[in-house]
Amino acid sequence: MKLADSHCHLNYKGLAEQQADVLARARGAGVVAMLNISTREREWDDVIAVAEAQPDVWATIGIHPHEADQHPDVDTAKLVERAAHRRVVGIGESGLDYYYDHSDRERQRASFRVHLAACRETGLPIVVHTRDAEEDTIEILADEMGKGAFPGVIHCFTASGVFADKALELGLYISISGIVTFKNAKDLQATAARLPLDRLLIETDAPFLAPVPHRGRAGEPAFVADTCRFLADLRGDDAEELADATRANFHKLFGKTAA
Repeated sequence: MKLADSHCHLNYKGLAEQQADVLARARGAGVVAMLNISTREREWDDVIAVAEAQPDVWATIGIHPHEADQHPDVDTAKLVERAAHRRVVGIGESGLDYYYDHSDRERQRASFRVHLAACRETGLPIVVHTRDAEEDTIEILADEMGKGAFPGVIHCFTASGVFADKALELGLYISISGIVTFKNAKDLQATAARLPLDRLLIETDAPFLAPVPHRGRAGEPAFVADTCRFLADLRGDDAEELADATRANFHKLFGKTAA
């Protein structure tokens, strides 16, 4: 299989200390593309540096909703400026997290709109984080789409089937993580089984959410192969064909990776 891990954090503790080995294991598992995601401004330089050094790694720049309160000065202009880098292929992750509420909700919403404006201006896709905030997430995405279309993906999808349908109607992709392999993820499995193949991505969100059979360990990009095999079995797809399709979708969505 040749796989794309559409969302990982190679600079996070648990991976950064053994980054060379993590990359080697990923390549050994058939991973040929990895997207290294940023969540804070202070990470941007390091995340981009990995992408500069590794031909199969790309970067995003953005502010996670948990960090929105700490980044009032990150505006659309700053995102657009940094997104011009040749190895930056997306904006985010950004969005809304009402489960933890680590940042004020109004500040999260304002930050999300700043990121979406940067997507409109650059043409780069938004990487959306949403948790316990389905209604506001879709409302903001639809409202901002009304000002001009932009591509994007709902990362680490765990929302409802109704939310999935609304996201698909907006033209967004949906990325499935190792959570789909968990025994208690029946609702997610039901949604993942029916998602259109041409809008599907897979990810690890490493070092988080290691799939079965790696539960209890730090996640890493190599484990996207386990998620792919599980998802293929769930959907009745051939695993290699699913790997090929999700990899093609990755390069289509993140168009700079195909250059």
